[in-house]
Amino acid sequence: MIRVLVVDDQALVRGGFRTILDSEDGIEVVGEAENGEEAIAQVAELRPDVVCMDVQMPGMDGLEATRRITASAGDAASRPAVLVLTTFNREDYLFSALEAGASGFLLKNSSPEQLIEAVQVVARGDALLSPDVTRRVIEAVAARPGVGARAVDAAGPGAGDAADRGATGETGRVSRTDPTPELATLTDREREVLEFLAEGLSNAEIAERMWVGEATVKTHVSKVLMKLGLRDRVHAVVYAYENGVVRPSA
Repeated sequence: MIRVLVVDDQALVRGGFRTILDSEDGIEVVGEAENGEEAIAQVAELRPDVVCMDVQMPGMDGLEATRRITASAGDAASRPAVLVLTTFNREDYLFSALEAGASGFLLKNSSPEQLIEAVQVVARGDALLSPDVTRRVIEAVAARPGVGARAVDAAGPGAGDAADRGATGETGRVSRTDPTPELATLTDREREVLEFLAEGLSNAEIAERMWVGEATVKTHVSKVLMKLGLRDRVHAVVYAYENGVVRPSA
């Protein structure tokens, strides 16, 4: 049974999430909180597996609460995963939550099925970015000063011209001529998995692309994260774009 704590300053929203999640076998909403302080106290008392966290709340906001929850003392396996539910009013919230240790992001206008799936995904230790969220991560990372230049430099001479000729608005892959020491430790298969992660693909989608089982993909993902020193696949997206593994076409 996945135990969930719902955190939002609006009672109507909390009630809606509770109704959706409690309707699914294997999920139980064990508590609610209306701000960050209450969330931290409820986590300590109820020991949930997943915290569905709003960002903008009075008092302590969801970002600070996420930071404190993910950094709390004790075994990391005993700490809950935090699923941030956001409307994307501000992109800096997204990256602050990433740095704070959130395991997933979902738009508040997502379907009930997507919310249930997101809770299940983060509860089993995986990280989740919805396709819309992945695009926002990619756009924001690509807009950072120097990121695009690093990607083109990594691709070698002529990469920028090739990108211009092939501008489709889709993700473009880049072959580095000067891989970082960490990237150099990846096998070809692991490098391919990193590229797929940067596209926001799920394990099932990666398995289909690579013609392997999901268990094999999960093993590859774990090795990629370990070798690159990343916490989860959310951070793999940021890493891939910041280090020129892939580059959004112009």
